Amino acid sequence: MNKNLHSLGLEDHDRLNKELGGGIPPGSILLVEGDYGAGKSAMSQRFSYGLTQEGTSVTYLSTELTVRGFIDQMHSLSYDVVRPILNEDLLFLHADFDTGGTFSEGDGERKELLRRLMEAEVMWKPEVIIIDTFDAILRNDPTFESLIRQNEERQAALEIISFFRELTSRGKIVVLTVDPSTLDEEAIGPFRAIADVFLQLEMIEVGNDVRRQIAVKRFAGMGEQVGDSIGFSVRSGTGIVIESRSVA
Repeated sequence: MNKNLHSLGLEDHDRLNKELGGGIPPGSILLVEGDYGAGKSAMSQRFSYGLTQEGTSVTYLSTELTVRGFIDQMHSLSYDVVRPILNEDLLFLHADFDTGGTFSEGDGERKELLRRLMEAEVMWKPEVIIIDTFDAILRNDPTFESLIRQNEERQAALEIISFFRELTSRGKIVVLTVDPSTLDEEAIGPFRAIADVFLQLEMIEVGNDVRRQIAVKRFAGMGEQVGDSIGFSVRSGTGIVIESRSVA
């Protein structure tokens, strides 16, 4: 095992950690990109569970799931997160955009989400921070949205990217999942450019079947050889299953 990497664990459960070279390098920004249904959340959930099983502390921020929904979803994948949550190895947060809760003002006006996230100190204390899905936060942030309308996409991304880089300079890992169909190329481009690890989750139709694969676009600081394409599936009661591998 490479002690300079954060192992994704579960070596006796699946081959994901081996296929990704033994783990994620500390001080990395990891971008997981894929359309709706490609498996972004399942992959993020697999990351979070495996990391905590290896003693790595994790924050998981979901824009979709409540705590109950998260626990139920993880249970359906055979990732029992109750103990990591109770032991405070895993901090789960729900970004509530729609019910006048965490990310809405009392008068219904949207808050500046990115600024408030950056000020949420407890969220950034763990070694790995996973934001699923990051594009929903960008789309619901009025400041980011305003800059996009003024064709200032890179300026809009600059502050949050600078903040992420400050975190990675301290050895932390930031994992962002993004649905590229919801953002303009100009808006997502800066995040692709600064990602140390860039994974695209793809769905390929083969006859009547839909096969999923991880296309490894970039993997700085990799351990062992990482394949350029890693087939996988998401199975109820099992979780992530690696189906095949091809090496460039």
